[in-house]
Amino acid sequence: MRGQRLTDGVAIRQRVDLPRSAMKVAFLRELQEGEKRVSAVPATVEKLVKAGIEVAVESEAGLASALPDAEYAKAGARIARFPEVLGDASAIVKVRPPLSRGSTHEVDSFPEGAILVSSALRSDETLREKLKRRRISAFSLDLLPRIARAQSMDVLSSMANIGGYKSVLLAANALGKFFPMLMTAAGTILPAKVLVLGAGVAGLQAIATARRLGALVAAFDVRPAVKEQVESLGARFVAAEAHEGAEDARGYAKEVTGDAAKREREAILKELAQSDVCITTALVPGKKAPILLTAAMVQAMGLGSVIVDLAAEQGGNCELTEPGKDVVRHGVTILGPLNLPSTMAPQASQLYSRNVLNFLLQVFDKETKKIAVDRNDEIVRSCLIAHDGEMLQTG
Repeated sequence: MRGQRLTDGVAIRQRVDLPRSAMKVAFLRELQEGEKRVSAVPATVEKLVKAGIEVAVESEAGLASALPDAEYAKAGARIARFPEVLGDASAIVKVRPPLSRGSTHEVDSFPEGAILVSSALRSDETLREKLKRRRISAFSLDLLPRIARAQSMDVLSSMANIGGYKSVLLAANALGKFFPMLMTAAGTILPAKVLVLGAGVAGLQAIATARRLGALVAAFDVRPAVKEQVESLGARFVAAEAHEGAEDARGYAKEVTGDAAKREREAILKELAQSDVCITTALVPGKKAPILLTAAMVQAMGLGSVIVDLAAEQGGNCELTEPGKDVVRHGVTILGPLNLPSTMAPQASQLYSRNVLNFLLQVFDKETKKIAVDRNDEIVRSCLIAHDGEMLQTG
């Protein structure tokens, strides 16, 4: 097999020795506005090629992540434009779900019966119908189970780490105050007080980052089990009265209602009144984000305070959040950022591509040179949403 790279519009061929029956994987450029990530980096391409998998990368797919075509070609990938990049690919990989290119949807160009590996594939009804029509088997990596064997493939955790980190930088920039305590000849400036709602991956990273910047940090979570993790990072743990069923089988926090929700808001309100910054991270997989901050609670915060709502893409944890916008309500700046991982595209792509690599190698059958769709495997069963013309999961 001969790989091809494009340099200044000139095709340059490079020899790559692969088995004739090698599985072929195509990595496509992202189409969603503002999306800068790519699902493969040269280092992961090289590992796939060494595993006996033929790799094709769409031309300019990695440019927004500072990865030129020549680097992919050097790693052993064939570089081509869409739809030629697909060829007879047995698997197609993306970060975001496929979209339309002009008058034609990407899926319409996929080889019939191919496998799609991406994220957030369940909610689009048009996409589901196209997957059925083309008999595409689709894996949605955001549905991977929280088990030890799947940790290295966990795209949600990888991206949540970036979101948690970046949220603190956004908050520090918007606050207009120092985060650390400063002792000067003119007097002492007290450290900022940060409240983090939710102690999952994003929340724990936000705690750690705020502490590195010198802030005093408190964190709230409905799961008493995370208290030790919060305190190990130097933060104070805040909790409402403990209640059963705060955590689901996958280890994620569950949305609570009724009296439990009321007690939560009362506990949060006490902290909000003395906090300079509140970072919200509460998400319920597959559902609208729970409202943790009402308009009245926002009004209780001091003038000039900042809220960073990391759940903005799923509706927001704050009642006043406007997804994708920065607004000021009751003297409080409320940030509703979308797709924070894309703002750190080079490293986000590096992490995401490693997750993809580990997933592909996990399901790749070396004997048949194909992806094994073994529905008895918990990893496969959890994230397989479509197979051979049948929809298995819907949003």
